[in-house]
Amino acid sequence: MTTMTTTTAFHDRKVALEKEHTALVEQKNSPQKCVGNGIFERYTNPVITASHIPLDWRFDFNQTTNPFFEERIGINATFNAGALKWKDKYILAVRVEGIDRKSFFAIAESPNGIDNFKFWEKPCVIPQTNEPDTNVYDMRLIQHEDGWIYGIFCTERKDPNAPKGDTSAAIANAGIVRSKDLVQWERLPDLISKTGQQRNVVLHPEFVNGKYALYTRPQDGFIDVGNGGGIGLGYIEDMTNPVVNEEKIIFSKQYHTIYELKNGLGPAPIKTDKGWLHLAHGVRNTAAGLRYTLYMFMTDLKDITKVTHVPAGHFMAPEEIERVGDVSNVLFSNGWIVDNDGKVFIYYASSDTRMHVAVSSVKQLLDYVTSAPEDTFTSAGSVQTIINLIEKNNAI
Repeated sequence: MTTMTTTTAFHDRKVALEKEHTALVEQKNSPQKCVGNGIFERYTNPVITASHIPLDWRFDFNQTTNPFFEERIGINATFNAGALKWKDKYILAVRVEGIDRKSFFAIAESPNGIDNFKFWEKPCVIPQTNEPDTNVYDMRLIQHEDGWIYGIFCTERKDPNAPKGDTSAAIANAGIVRSKDLVQWERLPDLISKTGQQRNVVLHPEFVNGKYALYTRPQDGFIDVGNGGGIGLGYIEDMTNPVVNEEKIIFSKQYHTIYELKNGLGPAPIKTDKGWLHLAHGVRNTAAGLRYTLYMFMTDLKDITKVTHVPAGHFMAPEEIERVGDVSNVLFSNGWIVDNDGKVFIYYASSDTRMHVAVSSVKQLLDYVTSAPEDTFTSAGSVQTIINLIEKNNAI
């Protein structure tokens, strides 16, 4: 009787979970039923959650060793995914975080960019340097004109100079891999710079004067920006020897803005005939903790150090269920995809928990970035900006 009960429990749970998983992965997605702001459309369902992770990554399918079909390896979150259009598929390099707190990368693909994201057979295997990564996360995928697909990610290791007993002090740097097929990854040396710790490092997709251009985010410590901060730009002669000798801050922090505390670039910029479109995150402190939102700006087509347009305030901020998660009140993006017809898929994570998609177009984003008013940095200035619009409308 016990054997029969165990057999039934194993079979019934396996069948039920497989049915549930298939229904989730194949669920159709649609735009939210609201008029919106005219700049982008959010989609109703998250595109990837922890429940999208394949069952055979989490469950032992051997009835003898797992008679109750219990989950053996738990997944806590799926978020902060790099993105790439590759072989007519929409590819996400997802940060998957296990319940052991360790993150790793896994590739998921979709036929249409909005739903049916399915993970490849196995997670990505990232080769190690002489100093192994303790944790890795937030990979940007960049198809560079040199023919390689680069993955630039954050590698975290324990600070060797931490006081005895301090188990939280860490050192962050930019890890670099490259691939031709997104399966086999070649590990290159970690970024070498003179400006402290590095997170949110992004590779420009084209050569600049024959060099590789890197957007950086220098900071003094693992958490605190300190005297650093802002989006920097530096150059590398050879990606196999990634040394940045000098960095120039092209977008600084600013008092009483959404990027007051720190800011960093999201995905690699989009090239348009009017300039380079950038998506970034800005962080400010609140009584409830740090608030992460997304904002946009544009740089000159020929001089990528020159910021030409910056709409005031955030481009996207967490709404409704997006506010809730492991780290609440956070939106973060490090991946977007542009189709040949100009449609833009913006992949963003909410509260370090799940992945979403919003859809726009290059034309809409250009109109937003070049036409929305810039920040006056004062309350009186904001009021005047509104009055100017009212008067413009009254004159019609």
